[in-house]
Amino acid sequence: MDKRPGAGRRSSSRLWLAGAVLSLVAWMVVGGIGGPTFGKLSEVSSNDQASFLPASAESTEARQWQSKFTSGGSVPAVVLIESPEKLSPVQLAGLASLGTQLSAVDGVSHSTSAAGPIPSADGKAAQFIVPVEEGNRVKGSIQALRAMATGYVEGAGLPAGTTTYVTGPAGFLADLVNAFGGIDGILLFAALGAVLVILLAVYRSVVLPFVVLLTAVFALCGSILVVFALAKAGAIQLTGQSQGILSILVVGSATDYALLFVARYREALGHASNKWSAVGRAYKGSFGAILASGTTVALALLCLLFSELNSNRGLGPIGAIGIGFSMLASLTLLPAALGLLGRSAFWPRTPNKSPAANPANSDIPRVWRILASIIAKRPKAVWLSAAAILVVCASGLPQLQASGVPESALILGKSEAVDGQAALGRHYPAGAGSPVVVVAEEKAAAVVLAEVKAQEGISDASVVAAQPDSGVRPLAEPATDAAPLVRDGRVLINATLSSEADSAKAEQTVATLRQKLHDKAPGTLVGGTTATAADTNASAQSDLWRIIPIVLAVILLVLMALLRAVLAPLLLIGTVVLSYAAALGVSAWVFNHVFGFPGADASVPLFGFVFLVALGVDYNIFLMTRVREESMLSGTRAGILKGLGATGGVITSAGVVLAATFAALGVIPILFLAQISFIVAFGVLLDTTIVRSLLVPALSYDIGRRIWWPGRLGHGSSDEDQAMGETQRAATAS
Repeated sequence: MDKRPGAGRRSSSRLWLAGAVLSLVAWMVVGGIGGPTFGKLSEVSSNDQASFLPASAESTEARQWQSKFTSGGSVPAVVLIESPEKLSPVQLAGLASLGTQLSAVDGVSHSTSAAGPIPSADGKAAQFIVPVEEGNRVKGSIQALRAMATGYVEGAGLPAGTTTYVTGPAGFLADLVNAFGGIDGILLFAALGAVLVILLAVYRSVVLPFVVLLTAVFALCGSILVVFALAKAGAIQLTGQSQGILSILVVGSATDYALLFVARYREALGHASNKWSAVGRAYKGSFGAILASGTTVALALLCLLFSELNSNRGLGPIGAIGIGFSMLASLTLLPAALGLLGRSAFWPRTPNKSPAANPANSDIPRVWRILASIIAKRPKAVWLSAAAILVVCASGLPQLQASGVPESALILGKSEAVDGQAALGRHYPAGAGSPVVVVAEEKAAAVVLAEVKAQEGISDASVVAAQPDSGVRPLAEPATDAAPLVRDGRVLINATLSSEADSAKAEQTVATLRQKLHDKAPGTLVGGTTATAADTNASAQSDLWRIIPIVLAVILLVLMALLRAVLAPLLLIGTVVLSYAAALGVSAWVFNHVFGFPGADASVPLFGFVFLVALGVDYNIFLMTRVREESMLSGTRAGILKGLGATGGVITSAGVVLAATFAALGVIPILFLAQISFIVAFGVLLDTTIVRSLLVPALSYDIGRRIWWPGRLGHGSSDEDQAMGETQRAATAS
């Protein structure tokens, strides 16, 4: 054994160096494989709302039965020809050839032919119902249908100004997929660009921001690799919104963890003998907080597995995988890079080498010393004022309209499907193209059909009839005297709504129809686009009240284990919930009176809760683990002020970074993502500026050592703690 001076340090440094090189090589391999996979996620992603529902939902069961009548899964597209003047019989007859061409488009189901042309009552429009095969080819099929319809009209001798639209469920789905297209590039670049600007401002360094950013990028590559494999194997359901949230979550959380590690590393450089020793100190000081924080967020996300909606259940493991790789990269790749770079990582503002040059409080910005002094002097006034601000913000919560929005409002950008739906309503019953589907037993067909036709809000209804060649009559074509088509003792009835299929009035019609049919013909199923939307909203609202208590219980248990106390975790949970209510209250006011949104998706409150509560606890953990560490050395009140000063800058920077990354979701023109973007971005800023900087420190200071009850720290000397608080007040005041 080498006993020469410094031999142990050299040996330790060599071990750190070898580990750093291995870590970098491993992450390069992950990045090399995972990076190219990013562009393939859309291949295993689904944005069909019907696939979000559980198998037990009535609309899901109706959809399964419907597929037996159509001999294959398909979703209807409505091709509309709108003329400024009445079409002549000759012009209408000429449109028949367009139906043949539409049926031949690649991706159109061949089990049923395109129905049409179906003229409108005013003679100024004609429509075709085209069954488009489900799957990833919907977008391409709709593009082909639009090109074909436009090209036909241009040379068909129709009146000048004749316009074509491709709308209906398939048209909306294609436009939704197109809106999500920016997730593969625009969203990520926007998020990374925003983070880079913030990091340059925070560190005022040329090198360090890129080191932190690359840590986040490699974490994203690793998570994408695993998510792609699981989605391809059918183990999880990936949607466009989950894909976007994954990118934002990984970039934001990895950067937050990196900020904490870098802060500890910078501190350690002033005291350690060499750069590898500094890495070791930083690792020891940040490992517990990063692990506890990431584990808490991952567990909170996994609570989404209790959701009824498949899309929510899929986001749970997808988000947890992203958080896992964020932790892993921050605890392996980042330390390796910082160890290899040493002080040069901070260039041109390298930390001082001499510990003597870093006296206590010199690294704490003056604003945090002043804030600590204010809290020490007037703790009760500070936390009461902060709580009052949050309560005022939360007063807007009853204004939140989160019962779902029309399908036409989901896309914020230009959409031909939305324009086409409006044009369709000018000439046909508003629900044309998106029928209510009723599956009834053959023996009850007559009773069910009569009940459907008598239902207020239904303009027409017919039984799907068998054709002489045993084929299937197109879904929009009314039945004649032919015998009804029977599958396993069931018949299919299609009903046209008199109101827009995605409206609240249509959902009420479906709800009333279901109630009547369940009473008169038990076993009858009511499905279709409107029923699917209604079932989705109902499941989302049910999820909110089921998952919130589970998330709170999980986070409370983690905090109790981490802080070894009961009172502190309870107070922290309370502040996070109040912060969430405040963020949602302000968001409701902004959505209604600033952005003019027609409402909010029913899943918005749940997603906002999971992200804000889980990520808000992140900052609680950053703060309180440091406070506990300092409290063990200096007493509770002194520890609170020291912990606030040491973590205030880090938490604020982390909050700004996370807010910026979630704000980047706003570049995707989808209502749900825009609302989540605002709620989380505003909520995180509210959390870091008011809750973590004022409410929690002041409330904890006011309570004193009892905050750690019933742990060992809660049984210290009250006089000693008070004396230490007085000493710290004097220090912060100076």
